[in-house]
Amino acid sequence: MDLPQLFLVGLVLLLGVVGVMIPGVPGTWLVWAGVLWWALHLRSVLAWSLLVSTTALLLVVQVIKWLLPPRQLRGVGATPRMAVYAGTGALLGFVLVPVLGAVPGFVGGIYLCERLRLGTHGQARASVRAVMRALGTSVLVELFACLMVVGAWVGAVLAG
Repeated sequence: MDLPQLFLVGLVLLLGVVGVMIPGVPGTWLVWAGVLWWALHLRSVLAWSLLVSTTALLLVVQVIKWLLPPRQLRGVGATPRMAVYAGTGALLGFVLVPVLGAVPGFVGGIYLCERLRLGTHGQARASVRAVMRALGTSVLVELFACLMVVGAWVGAVLAG
């Protein structure tokens, strides 16, 4: 696979990760489609193994999301700015502390956004708890899975 096409696959994966944070955008499907595109062009054992693993992981995530309570955005004051902070925090956490850092990064991003908005630690902490109860868990599960897939893809590209 040539470099421009590899760049486009990476862009689709990045759009998928960002899409997880935006309601109505099929972020998980974009991540899966990016891996499918890469695997169809590369046609190696590593590529097919990653596609099968990605498919299994993302199907399990869909089942987990279905079992979690539905998102309730209006009652907790979730804003697009909060989604940006949470997504940035998860991405930074994922890079700084590979894989496991995404969870504290996500929660830390929400906390930082709320601390800047509300001003005090107590209010920000209470707001983070409310947000995580209402929608954070399902978004976090989906974001974590997509970041794992993207990380595995980057590892496969560097290894191959």
